[in-house]
Amino acid sequence: MPSSHDGASMRAPRPTLSSRARSTTLRLTTVALAAAFAVSGFAGTTSEASAATGTTSSSASSTQTQHLSAAQRANRRADRVMNVTRNQHGDPYQYGAAGPNRFDCSGLVMYVYQHALGKSLPHSADMQMHRADRIWHRSHLRRGDLVFQVDSGGYAYHVGIYAGNGYMWDAPHSGARVHKHKMYHARWHYGRLIQR
Repeated sequence: MPSSHDGASMRAPRPTLSSRARSTTLRLTTVALAAAFAVSGFAGTTSEASAATGTTSSSASSTQTQHLSAAQRANRRADRVMNVTRNQHGDPYQYGAAGPNRFDCSGLVMYVYQHALGKSLPHSADMQMHRADRIWHRSHLRRGDLVFQVDSGGYAYHVGIYAGNGYMWDAPHSGARVHKHKMYHARWHYGRLIQR
């Protein structure tokens, strides 16, 4: 750009905007940025942009739901399994029963997974074990996983739902009720129906 004789830049004069026009331009720019971030899935930035404009966007919340991580989706499914299981607390054991008010062990699992996740399971602990993905180490258990008591031949004759921290829910035997308790010493196999 040419310079004047005293070294100052020679620039064309800038058009000036009224304060009202500047405010309108700033608002439009902020709204456009918020829309762009919502479409591209930057949920955190969208909420910041919405806060800047003083508006909330329902599309932003649906975008957040769509972009949950696999682990977050699995945790939500596990929460649903735990909620349905807790609702059966105190229901009496009855051989062959699968709810809604009486259960045997595999009937409880069958009922919970149907009502929490819409998953159909057979009414048999051993068949449920074969339907689930095997977990080889107890340390890998997550809430909502299945725990199977097996005999020396590997046949599952009892099943419960892992509640976390070494606890399980089950309908244990005649005279008992659905409850949560510490896992006891037994030959266990573990299975997963809630995938990430």
